[in-house]
Amino acid sequence: MSEEGIRINKYLAECGICSRRGADELIARGAVMVDGVVAENGMKIVPGMSVTVDGREVSGIDEKVYLAFNKPRGIVCTAEKSEERNVIDYLSYPKRITYSGRLDKDSEGLLIMTNDGDLIDAMMRSRNEHEKEYKVTVDKTITDASLYQLSKGVYLEELGVTTNKCKVTRLTDDSFEIILTQGLNRQIRRMCETFGYRVRKLTRTRVMNIKLGELKSGEYRNLSEDEIRTLKRMCGAF
Repeated sequence: MSEEGIRINKYLAECGICSRRGADELIARGAVMVDGVVAENGMKIVPGMSVTVDGREVSGIDEKVYLAFNKPRGIVCTAEKSEERNVIDYLSYPKRITYSGRLDKDSEGLLIMTNDGDLIDAMMRSRNEHEKEYKVTVDKTITDASLYQLSKGVYLEELGVTTNKCKVTRLTDDSFEIILTQGLNRQIRRMCETFGYRVRKLTRTRVMNIKLGELKSGEYRNLSEDEIRTLKRMCGAF
């Protein structure tokens, strides 16, 4: 860290607490203290300052971590303490990391876990452009007509939006692959419900260039240098 310091939201992001946007939200609700004083947006952090978030000391900028994690069904994507088991506690990684691109409780599959707040911010900015691939199993045989309609875009009344066109490929009578470029709330489930199907299993298998591969449920692996480099280039994080 330079003697001139860095902006507090960038500092918290580089410490792996959250994204810069998440840091702004923490600061806005008074959760961040600097040397015992409530932090303000835009203030600079220099070596020797004491920074806490919700009363917990921020230990400083860690070496960057980039993981592919196969989230099991039933685990909640949140950093907040709750009665339900959250992904941070489940993973119990020795360094503070968080996720980029959540999965709902009933879904499973690929999460990118990192303490690189700049990468998380870049991925959030590009979330309506980068590809995410899923395997979906529904509760009955799905018709060719329904698969065609899914690919052409579906009006989701609850959200008041029409989904982008996407690629849909049949796997079996009741399952298919779908590649999205959006991240709407429970998007695939809502799309299927529009045509009378209930999702029985939903697995994310790819995010941009990162693939789930043979990673078993509950396991993680470190991303390769090439994967990290390509991922950053694809979402504009340099």
